[in-house]
Amino acid sequence: MEVALWIVTGFLTASYLAAGSFKAFRTRASLAETMPWTRSSSDGMVKFVGAVELLGAIGLVLPWLTGIAPILTPLAASGLVVVQVLAIVVHIRRGEVKSLPVNVVLLLAALFVAVFRFAGI
Repeated sequence: MEVALWIVTGFLTASYLAAGSFKAFRTRASLAETMPWTRSSSDGMVKFVGAVELLGAIGLVLPWLTGIAPILTPLAASGLVVVQVLAIVVHIRRGEVKSLPVNVVLLLAALFVAVFRFAGI
């Protein structure tokens, strides 16, 4: 189970590092082509979402890996579950259903990590 958790954690970390970096370090105008929701969001909101995703990605790995405050790992995973629930709501409201499968996969993966890391596995 530990190997599966690390594989899923690695997948989530890579996904959120990439997505968070795009949102945090690129302009909203350059994101609008691939992320239509950014058109109706403020620059600050897009940067905030990017920062949350970057911090979540770091929180998935470092605390558990180092043994320093390992409770932060399932908390970070739980936070990313919330991010995905909110993303799903935004996409449904905007009629952007093509992105929903990705959101659901990320939500389930983060939920998997949260549940099993809270259990201490």
